[in-house]
Amino acid sequence: MSFISLDFLVFFPITAILFFLLPHKFRWCALLTASCIFYMAFIPVYILILLFTIVIDYAAGIIIERSGAKAKKIWLIISIIANTGVLAVFKYYNFFLDNFQLAGIFPILKIALPIGLSFHTLQAMAYTIEVYRGNQKAERHFGIYALYIMFFPQLVAGPIERPQNMLHQFHEEKIFDYNNAVSGLRLILWGFFKKIVIADRLALIVDKVYESPGSFSPWALLIATFFFAFQIYCDFSAYSDIALGTARIMGFKLMRNFDMPYQSGSIAEFWRRWHISLSSWFRDYLYVPLGGNRVSLPKWFFNLLIVFVLSGFWHGANRTFIIWGAINCIYIFIEEITKKYRHAFAQYLKLDGTLFYKWAQVFSTFLLIMMSWIFFRASSLSDSLLIFSKFRLLGTDLVNFIFHNKSLAGIPNIGKGKLFFYLLLVISLSASEFVINKRMVQVFYLPEKRFLRWLTYYAIIILIVVLGVFQKKDFIYFQF
Repeated sequence: MSFISLDFLVFFPITAILFFLLPHKFRWCALLTASCIFYMAFIPVYILILLFTIVIDYAAGIIIERSGAKAKKIWLIISIIANTGVLAVFKYYNFFLDNFQLAGIFPILKIALPIGLSFHTLQAMAYTIEVYRGNQKAERHFGIYALYIMFFPQLVAGPIERPQNMLHQFHEEKIFDYNNAVSGLRLILWGFFKKIVIADRLALIVDKVYESPGSFSPWALLIATFFFAFQIYCDFSAYSDIALGTARIMGFKLMRNFDMPYQSGSIAEFWRRWHISLSSWFRDYLYVPLGGNRVSLPKWFFNLLIVFVLSGFWHGANRTFIIWGAINCIYIFIEEITKKYRHAFAQYLKLDGTLFYKWAQVFSTFLLIMMSWIFFRASSLSDSLLIFSKFRLLGTDLVNFIFHNKSLAGIPNIGKGKLFFYLLLVISLSASEFVINKRMVQVFYLPEKRFLRWLTYYAIIILIVVLGVFQKKDFIYFQF
């Protein structure tokens, strides 16, 4: 069941109303039942996979807490193997057969990837690791633990929560709060706008161009890549906004997953702002245990490489994702070893601390990230390399694009007017987030500004109805 489906618009209000009408002691059961229904709306039988890992990790958590050092480690390993084993079979089995030429020896599995498998696998692993470290008490209530894994707002695409943040919330009695409901609905509305109006509209260009990159000019490829950077951001952050909003209405607080990443002044800052729950998961459970940056320079680069390559591979069983991760690793490494020289050069030019220098950093960071998205979006490594090879002709193509072509370099039904409109959507989004980030809208929430607030809500709803793309298009991160 997708957040942007009519089914969900019926499902969620009923679930929220029942949640508050039921006595506290029955609410966990109602939420767990609703989460099962939500998940089974995709492929019903796959709920058995969730049940398998839930039982293993629930038992492992209790045994780890009761056991000595050696037994604790054994059960932690059992839990990790159970979770990663399921992920390996469904997501990576065919990849390894293809890349290690084993397809003639072992059979190819023709099975669909269980939706959200990568997300709830990491969430389950976070639980047993935290119990092992002594940072979290093992959950004795099986239903509450199952709800921690299956809580429907963040079950399919995160945020990836830690047990310290969520488990106690399921035990607490929730009272309906008007302010929570209003702010939650506001997040949901903003999420719908970003997904339906911006992400899905930009996808009309991006999907067409990346479907056959060899058929399009260099500028069409560059524009599609630029739009993809905002498509994936709006698509994924929209899901997170809706997840946070639905949870907040029922009194639950999920972690913020995005913090205006395209306003970052460095690649390292970008990864502190983008998909925060995943970045922090790899930081806490892989990067820091490997030694982090408290090691020699070569070892630090190796630690970074391991984290980013695995992060890329987590996104998909394709060499393009691995290269995408490695590129971001190299970005950060070069950024770090050149930091003092760049700072000294900026001081020499008397640019350090100026607004120009700040926005130059933001622009260069965005440009590097945008180029890396090519490997993320392209269907194959050969398509990625083809796109980069075509970029050599950008200068030659520019004159023809401006003075001769009436359409966007051969993209059907996309003229310069529509292109300008799409750019306006992107600029409006960036301006809105800049205003929000600078807290320039606090006056908007004053009691006497009620008319202005409702006018804005109605305007967003009208924009969704008029400009929204209502084709059945799932969130991008559903595939991961």
